Order: sequence, then C-alpha cells, then structure tokens
Amino acid sequence: MTNCLFFGDSITYGEYDGILGGYVDFLKRFCHTEYYTNNAEEVNCFNLGIGGETTFGLLNRFTTEIEARLSPDNNLVFLFYGANDLAIKDNQELVSLNDFEANLQLTVKKAKVYTDKVYLISIIPISKQIDGVIVPSGKFRSTGKIELFNQSIEKIAKEEKVNFLDVYTLFKEDKESLLSKDGVHPNEVGYKLIAEYIKPIVREYLF
Repeated sequence: MTNCLFFGDSITYGEYDGILGGYVDFLKRFCHTEYYTNNAEEVNCFNLGIGGETTFGLLNRFTTEIEARLSPDNNLVFLFYGANDLAIKDNQELVSLNDFEANLQLTVKKAKVYTDKVYLISIIPISKQIDGVIVPSGKFRSTGKIELFNQSIEKIAKEEKVNFLDVYTLFKEDKESLLSKDGVHPNEVGYKLIAEYIKPIVREYLF
C-alpha cells in the first residue's frame, strides 16, 4: 500500500474547481479506479490542503499529519507552498523569503525521516490582471516575487536531494487560459494539467 500525502494551501485543497475538485481529487479517482477495475496496487491520495496556509502552518502540523497517515510500505510527500507566503497584505510580508526557506527546508528534513520520496512543487504564475495589483482580499503578489520564491524552492530541492516539480513553467505560456477568474487559483483545466503532470509519479506505485 502506498500513501501519497499532498500538503498545501487552497490550490491543493482545490478551490475554484467545481468540476474536478482539484488536482488531488483527480489523482484519487484515478488511483481508486485502477485499484477497483484493473487489479492495481492500493494507492491512497490524502488532500491535506488548507486555504490561506503558509509554511508556518505547515511546519506546525506536519509531524502530526504524516504520522496519522503513514503506510507500512511506501509514502510519498508533496509540498506545494509559497503563494500565500510571498503575498503582501497591509504593507506586511506574510512570510519573509528567509523564513519561507527555513520553514520549507526544515519540513523537508522532517519528511525525510519518514520517506525518501519527497516532492517540492513550484508556485504557479498569476494572471497579468492581478500582477502587482492589490486584489479584493487585500493581498498583493507579483511575478518577480513568485520567480524569486521558486528559485528558493528549487535550491532547497537540490540541497536536500529531493524532487522538484516545475509547474510554473508548465503554466507560464498559457496561464490566462489555465487560471480561474481570481487570477491566482487554477481553473478545472489548470487543475487537470497539474494532475496529469503528477500522475506518472503516482502511477508507478499502482503496477
């Protein structure tokens, strides 16, 4: 039995996707279908996304969450953070780049105690309509800062010798057709794209 633990914010939770339920639900349905119809091995996908969460929240709950869902066989940990950390609200950074790096790296080290199958996912692009604009939620994001945080995510992946999944590049060229109206979250097409990108990793444990 393989357990896939998807930690993240509202993008992992699947916000703004009323069709697929987000990328984790897509993967969950795929694994269950293969298990029940094609005699595949059991692969469970746990959606551990919390809307608005930063890496401080992740760090606080990580050990409790993973220990409650450990498989005796294989465990995969996916960390999809940064979209909230990098935001500015009321002229204050929610999480500084230094704190983000420290939180993420410490979480990776914690994850490696339980498994060597750790995946860091880059932050997706935002729409040009909200790039450098304060949105109704009061948050301010910019492409430059997203790219800066993504460089840190990739650097940590290399330092810790874990996997880096570059969904930023996956979205970049066609981002306007892959994002929801809020310009931050994927739409159902974008969520499916993320799921299809991750699916080969999960599929390896089905057969």
